[in-house]
Amino acid sequence: MIGAGFGGLALAIRLQAAGVATTVLEARDRPGGRAYYWERDGFTFDAGPTVITDPACLEELWTVAGQRMADDVALEPVQPFYRLHWPDGTTFDYTNDDVVLREEIAKLNPADVAGYGRFLDYSAGVFREGYEKLGHVAFLDFASMVKAAPALAKYQAWRSVYSIVSSFVKSEKLREALSFHTLLVGGNPMTTSAIYALIHKLERDGGVWFAKGGTNRLIAGMVALFERIGGQVRLGDAVTRIETLGDRVTAVETESGWRADVDMVAANADIMHVYRDLMKGSGAARRTAAKLERKRYSPSLFLVHFGIKGTWPGIPHHMILFGPRYKGLLDDIYDHGVLSEDFSLYLHHPTVTDPSMAPEGCSTFYALAPVPHMGKFPGDWDTVAPIMEKRILDEIGRRLIPDIHDRIVTKFSYAPPDFASDLNAHLGSAFSLEPVLTQSAYFRVHNRDDAIGNLFFVGAGTHPGAGIPGVVGSAKATAALMLGRG
Repeated sequence: MIGAGFGGLALAIRLQAAGVATTVLEARDRPGGRAYYWERDGFTFDAGPTVITDPACLEELWTVAGQRMADDVALEPVQPFYRLHWPDGTTFDYTNDDVVLREEIAKLNPADVAGYGRFLDYSAGVFREGYEKLGHVAFLDFASMVKAAPALAKYQAWRSVYSIVSSFVKSEKLREALSFHTLLVGGNPMTTSAIYALIHKLERDGGVWFAKGGTNRLIAGMVALFERIGGQVRLGDAVTRIETLGDRVTAVETESGWRADVDMVAANADIMHVYRDLMKGSGAARRTAAKLERKRYSPSLFLVHFGIKGTWPGIPHHMILFGPRYKGLLDDIYDHGVLSEDFSLYLHHPTVTDPSMAPEGCSTFYALAPVPHMGKFPGDWDTVAPIMEKRILDEIGRRLIPDIHDRIVTKFSYAPPDFASDLNAHLGSAFSLEPVLTQSAYFRVHNRDDAIGNLFFVGAGTHPGAGIPGVVGSAKATAALMLGRG
C-alpha cells in the first residue's frame, strides 16, 4: 500500500483483516496524508479534513477486524453542523434538528420551508441511489455505467447541485447554504453533478462529528488497529519506483533502498504521481499519464493556521464566511484562474469542542480559502502567501475577532505549492480530479487499472471521490476487487 491517508489505511485494514499481509509505505514522517497535523507552541493543528460524516463507514473498519472503534477513537457530535455568515451580518445555523432548521429557513424566506421539504426528498433519493447503492462498488466497464444510467437520469444528474437546489428554493442565501458542500470535496456547486446533493441527506442521517484530540487521533486509531491485527507501517520512506513486467506489477522500491516483491500494489498516492513518476518504465502507465494530464483538476486551498489568546464560546466549531460574490468567485477559482480580492472562508475552531487542542485560555483555529490550482494560477506564492494571510486574518477580525492580530500566539500558512511538494499533488490540487459528471464513476480513475491487473487505486482520484466517506467507500470497493469479491 502506497500512502497512509484515510483511503490507504482503510484499505489496508480491510486487507489485513481478511488475512492478506499488508505493508503501508508513507513518505512523510507521520501517517494521515491530507489528514496530517502539526504541534506548535502547545497548539495542535489538523491539516484537514476536519468534518467527519457517516461515522458508520468508519465503525465498519473496526467491525471487519472484530474490534470496537470506541476503544481507539472518541467521536463527539458537533452542533450546529455549520454556522453560515454573510457580509451583511445574516447568519444561518445548519443542523439536522428539523425544528431549528426550518426556523432558520423561515428567517431567510418563509416560502422556502415547503421547498426545502421537497429538496430533502430529492436528496434522500440521490443518497439511496448514488451513495448506498453505488458509493462502494467499482465501475470497471462502461456496462456498469449503463446500469446506473436510469437512476442518474431520474435524478437529472446532468444538472448542477446549484441548479437543482434553485429549483426547490428561491432565497439566494438558502441556495448557497444548500449547495456549498461540494466545495468540501473539490467541486464547483455550479457544475458538480446534482448527485452530490446526497451530502445533505448523509449529514442529516449520520450527523457531523469531531474526533477528540483532532482528526489526527482518528488516523492514529486506524494505525493502531491496523498494527494490532498484524499490519506494518513504514514512515518517512517515499516510494520511488513501482516495477512492472509486462502487464503485472512485480516490486516496489523506496528512497532508502528498501525493496519488496509484491503480489499486488494499491496506491493511495496522487494518481498523476503514480503513473507519471513512479511507473516510468511502463508504456501503459505513460499512456495513462498523458490522458490524465488532459483532465480537469479540482482547485487548491490556501490555509491559515493560527493559535490565539482567549476562548470564543460564541464561535461554533465550523463556520462558513461567505464573501460578497458566489458564482463570480467560483468562476474566478475554477475557470479564470484569478486570485480574487474577495474570498469565502471555512473557519475551523476545534477548541470550542475540545479545549485540549490549545494551551489553557487559548484557542486553535484555521481558515481555509479555495484558490485556483497551480495550472490556472502559476503565481509566486512566496510573495502572495503573506499578503493573502493578512487579508484573511483581517476579514476574520472584521467579522468575528476584532483584535485578532494582538491575540495571535503562533501562525503559519499552507499554500498550493505545499500540496504539490508534501503530497505530490498534481498542480497542487487539494482534491485530485474535479468531480464533474464526465469525471465520475466509470469516467474516474478505475479502482483497478485496466491494463495492469494487480495495480489498484484508493482515495480521492478514484471512484467515488474525495471526502472521508468517499475515500473510505473507495477502500471498500477496492478491497472487494483485491479479495476477488468485486
